[in-house]
Amino acid sequence: MIESFFADLHIHIGRDMYDKPVKITGAKSLTLTNILLESSRNKGIHLVGIIDSHAPHVQQELKQLLANNQARELEDGGIQFEDVTLILGSEIEVNDENCQGPVHVLCYLPTLAKMEEFTEWLATKMTNINLSSQRYYGTAKALQYKVKELDGLFIPAHVFTPFKSTYGKGVKQSLEEVFDPDLIDAVELGLSSDTSMADQIEELHAYTFVSNSDAHSLGKIAREYQEIEMEEPSFKELNWALHQVKGRKISRNFGMNPKLGKYHTTVCSKCLEPLTTSVKVCPTCGSTKIVKGVYDRIKELANENVNKVSRPPYMYQVPLEYLPSLGPKTYGKLLENFNTEMNIIHQVPLNRLEEVVPEKLARAIIQMRNGELAISAGGGGKYGSINPS
Repeated sequence: MIESFFADLHIHIGRDMYDKPVKITGAKSLTLTNILLESSRNKGIHLVGIIDSHAPHVQQELKQLLANNQARELEDGGIQFEDVTLILGSEIEVNDENCQGPVHVLCYLPTLAKMEEFTEWLATKMTNINLSSQRYYGTAKALQYKVKELDGLFIPAHVFTPFKSTYGKGVKQSLEEVFDPDLIDAVELGLSSDTSMADQIEELHAYTFVSNSDAHSLGKIAREYQEIEMEEPSFKELNWALHQVKGRKISRNFGMNPKLGKYHTTVCSKCLEPLTTSVKVCPTCGSTKIVKGVYDRIKELANENVNKVSRPPYMYQVPLEYLPSLGPKTYGKLLENFNTEMNIIHQVPLNRLEEVVPEKLARAIIQMRNGELAISAGGGGKYGSINPS
């Protein structure tokens, strides 16, 4: 029977089981076990993609969970831990001769054995296999072929961000400059874009869009996520949902309003003055370091008279921690009463919320649920902000 599940497919490991860094900029508390506990018990996410699973010590920690019967491998791919299924993934930086600049991609594999085989191959093409998002020395297409040889999924990551993304730096106009388009399983939008923005580019109509957190701390898990209709959280079902097989599909994308993203508008990176794309020198501070915003980059790439494509609704949300006046104690009280963040965001009625938190905050949660929160735009590496009503 097909049911609905929540999935966040882009979560980093900050530290391995020996307290060694994996994602340098990731929080120390962001360990494999902590991610699984947080996702299952507090967030209420059913499917998580941990995209540093290529690191040998991460695999060692996973084997320890399996040996202790805290986790088990699923027949259809993925590893179950309590109420969450782990999808083994790897974020990799590509910069071959066809790229204008570095591009990040996400590679997912069905089993630990396949990921270990991938690690063995990657170790010959990377300087440090123990770290996240490392430069891969080879072509993007060769990487795609290897992922497919191992029955994996290949997804370009945060495709519009100004740095290290397909359209931000990697290509002049088309993803076909770098990738084999037939070997792409989905496209990750990133925090500064949404479905309607991305669909201005006609070549993206062929792909399912995913919206993920790119979490660098436990609190950021499920900052963006999707609702997937499938029989169970597993690798095979995820694959079918990305390709809309036998009724499986992504039914809703949940993400921050693109204006809240760090790179939505074009700004001076020094003083964050909003600018037009034609400006080469900031009139306020004189800096020449201008960061082109996602909104403006998509306008450059947009096709004229593009046909409308059928997509799942894209729902504007923010994590609970973004709401003004919702501190750690209040968050803890909400979890104590309503179990998980997904339950609070999607299910708990206003009157029940008002029994636990002040009326203004309860109404802000409902406004967030309905995509009605007022916001101020971000840019140049600074997030936008929520404007309390």
